[in-house]
Amino acid sequence: MLKIRLIQRILSMSKKTKTAFVCDQCGADYPRWNGQCASCGEWNTIKEIRLAPAALEKHPPSSGYAGNHSEVKRLSDVNLSQAERISSGISEFDRVLGGGIVRGSVVLIGGAPGAGKSTLLLQAIANIAARDISVLYVSGEESLQQIAERANRLKLPADKIFMLAETSVERICDVLNDIAPQMLVIDSIQVMYAPHCESAAGSVSQVRESASYLTQYAKQHNVSIFMVGHVTKDHSLAGPMTLSHIVDTQVMLASTDDARYRVLRADKNRFGSVGELGFFAMDGAGLKEVKNPSAMFLNRAETPSSGSVVTVLWEGTRPLLVEIQALVTDCQYGNPRRLAVGLDQNRLAMLLAVLSRHGGLSTASDEIYANVVGGIRVSETSSDLAIVACIVSSLRNKVVSQEAFFFGELGLNGEIRPVANGHARLNDAAKHGFKKAVIPKANAPKNVIPGLTIYGVTTLMEMLDILFEI
Repeated sequence: MLKIRLIQRILSMSKKTKTAFVCDQCGADYPRWNGQCASCGEWNTIKEIRLAPAALEKHPPSSGYAGNHSEVKRLSDVNLSQAERISSGISEFDRVLGGGIVRGSVVLIGGAPGAGKSTLLLQAIANIAARDISVLYVSGEESLQQIAERANRLKLPADKIFMLAETSVERICDVLNDIAPQMLVIDSIQVMYAPHCESAAGSVSQVRESASYLTQYAKQHNVSIFMVGHVTKDHSLAGPMTLSHIVDTQVMLASTDDARYRVLRADKNRFGSVGELGFFAMDGAGLKEVKNPSAMFLNRAETPSSGSVVTVLWEGTRPLLVEIQALVTDCQYGNPRRLAVGLDQNRLAMLLAVLSRHGGLSTASDEIYANVVGGIRVSETSSDLAIVACIVSSLRNKVVSQEAFFFGELGLNGEIRPVANGHARLNDAAKHGFKKAVIPKANAPKNVIPGLTIYGVTTLMEMLDILFEI
């Protein structure tokens, strides 16, 4: 009798709802609630979720992307045809994706409300569907009428795009089995839910399970999936960090300082570079490609002013001309500020130290503000020479020639180091009408570039000597 009661008690305990505590920033699991996540260090991000035991038995969480019954293969026997790319018909979009859409890949596109995520995807799939590639657009937020109105406003051919208003990932996969499309758009992943997960839609566990479910389907059936993702108030992707690990590619669409333009950047790409940028202009007809992005960021003032210098960055596979501005002013409160927008704050402090030691110009008692025009984030060291030049220009209140541009890395000993792709940077600047280049001597080309005068420098002092003479 005692044994029967013990068995009944165990069975009743197994039927109770289980709970788990998950960090909504990094996805780390804990047996109990904690104030701080030990994995990512964030506070008050651990949330309680409820899991049903029966659901867990029916849908094991660790099923894997390749299915539960994958076959062992030699690496040489793997079919490489699955890596075939599909062009979206939008060259800037394909550039960021690494050359096109890989079959069976999962792409997560995030951005602030109104950035143009749905518009960009609708334009892309309209081009793809026009080439007789079957596409399914699943909307969980907007009605089908709203999407049809947008397509009509953008004058897109909509007769070959299949539409579905659904939020259940299991129901979506059933529809995929029926119509077998080659491409799927999920708008958005935050409103999708997996019936086997007993938490509210949009929660950490639901986003994670829904993304895993759809990604597993994409890998098994070779379907390319686009997921639209929301962003938080600090412009980071909403949901668990595991969402970024699940998908193959993560791109972010953001506005620039000029509200007319959008910049698409890849934060993660298993099939290409993460340094590529795509530029678009937003108007009533949707997102249009900007073929010459350098002209977008070179809208300089008609009257030359001090503290303004142009540099040539290398973004992905192409050069990009941007303007860097600096303002040096007297400190008013006894504690000089160093503020950098679009630049690394620590890099700015290091350049100021080198300028003081090897350039003989001390700015210890001055406030310094540096900005990259257009909202571009500079992540490479080739802009060092331009940053120092615009700081000196503002400090001495002298104008640098608007026909000149600068690039080069500045070392701690005051030496000017060469940068990669120097010849391509020079050619692109010459095409935009620049006539003078102050660059590292090691980057000076062997052949003359028509219309361009090269000033090769090896030290910071050499650059300062010719800064206002060119």
